[in-house]
Amino acid sequence: MSIRRNTTYNLLGAAIPFPVSFVTVPIYIGLIGEARYAVLAIAWLLLGYFGLFDLGLGRATAQRIAALGNAAAEERTRTFWTALIVNLGLGIIGGLLIWPAAVYFFENLFKIEDVLRPEIEAAVPWLILAVPMATTSGVLTGALQGRERFLELNLISVSGTVLFQLLPLFAVVVWGPELGVLLPAVLAARLFTLLMLFQRCRRHLFRGCVVAISSEHAGHLLRFGGWVTVTAFVDPLMVIFDRFVIGAVLGAKSVTYYTVPFQLAERGTIIPSALISALFPRFAAVTRKEEEHLAQEGMCLLAVVMTPLVAAGVLLMEPFLAWWIGPVFAEQSTPVGQVIFLGFWVRNFVSIPLSQLQSRGRPDLVAKCHLVEVLPYFGLLYLGLSELGLVGVAVAFSLRAVADFVLLAGLAGTLHRSLHILAVPAFLLAVAYGIADHTTAGQPEWYLLVTGYQLITVIWVWHQAPSSLRQLTLRVFRRLAKHGRTAKLKVRS
Repeated sequence: MSIRRNTTYNLLGAAIPFPVSFVTVPIYIGLIGEARYAVLAIAWLLLGYFGLFDLGLGRATAQRIAALGNAAAEERTRTFWTALIVNLGLGIIGGLLIWPAAVYFFENLFKIEDVLRPEIEAAVPWLILAVPMATTSGVLTGALQGRERFLELNLISVSGTVLFQLLPLFAVVVWGPELGVLLPAVLAARLFTLLMLFQRCRRHLFRGCVVAISSEHAGHLLRFGGWVTVTAFVDPLMVIFDRFVIGAVLGAKSVTYYTVPFQLAERGTIIPSALISALFPRFAAVTRKEEEHLAQEGMCLLAVVMTPLVAAGVLLMEPFLAWWIGPVFAEQSTPVGQVIFLGFWVRNFVSIPLSQLQSRGRPDLVAKCHLVEVLPYFGLLYLGLSELGLVGVAVAFSLRAVADFVLLAGLAGTLHRSLHILAVPAFLLAVAYGIADHTTAGQPEWYLLVTGYQLITVIWVWHQAPSSLRQLTLRVFRRLAKHGRTAKLKVRS
């Protein structure tokens, strides 16, 4: 199965639902009002984050099933059912634990009109049901990833996400905007997705096999998943903590100056995420030598794709923010955003050694690295904020990304090769920073330098790109040229 094809499936699966959300948000607000939409938004948010209660078993399932490869179907079946039943139990326990906290939050802390409070109280049990649904979803998804069924997985994901947005709207039109109607519709959409995932797991994993569980498998999955959970908790905590510190020290405006460029840079992670999702099961299924070869190819591909994108972000940050929001905002956010883009460029490559270590069954090494980084990062964050303000916070974020890469690539045994691959891309980024720092956007010398820089970058990208990517690009250009000639002939005739 082609990694390039699987990566494309993952990219499309992540990108296609965006327009649906863009269109439906104002419709929701118009039909149900801002207050009810806030509760619905929290429900959507919780459905995503309740997956934390699976204790990393989704990732563990993907690794274990991929590692089994062509083993007996009964072995894969035992792994699948063990993970699913354990995860369902964890989801039920998580739901019971969250119930009193949810009741207290919505009854005492959540500010809403009194007329809507009975609706919320009646809707809380529906939110609790979301927890086991979220945890089982992780195992079903991980099982299909382990079998590299990315086309089916993304088709289900896209259709489920679209239904997730549209079914509550349909329920509002038919039965009214009450939360007692909205939340069951949300869960019904998620249930449809779960049933589709389960059906495909049956097709590719356990059809014709009896249900079987194993305490030994459960122990292995929980040990693996426990370390993955540490990573899933600690790494995002370090990523989001800076916003709280900025708000407490510098105020709300500074949070906005930092968050906007941060979110712009974060959008680029969709590409490495799609690639890593395709690489992870392959890492677990091949020999160490083949895994290192795949990692090297992945590193080269990310360098070719992400370096020009990050360089463009650095060079165009100031004029884009000035056009999009305003010159004053651009003046405050541009230097911050340029440093943040560098941090995300490094984080793109961190995902490869991280996945290598997890695929080898060593998620503990990843988690321990992140635990080791916590206190130094907090100290660096304090120092950066004290000495350089918002730019210092961005520097702390980027330096933490560099440390993460060095530690994980060193443990994976790929640091030397990775540094060799990234030497030229790093130099190109340094040139982009130099142009941005020493010229003024929109001036003649800026246009001249940016044009020359883009030409050099395009030549490098073309030279370094995999032959399959170059051939695909040529086919696309030939097809566009052919369509252009056809259109001209039609106009003339």
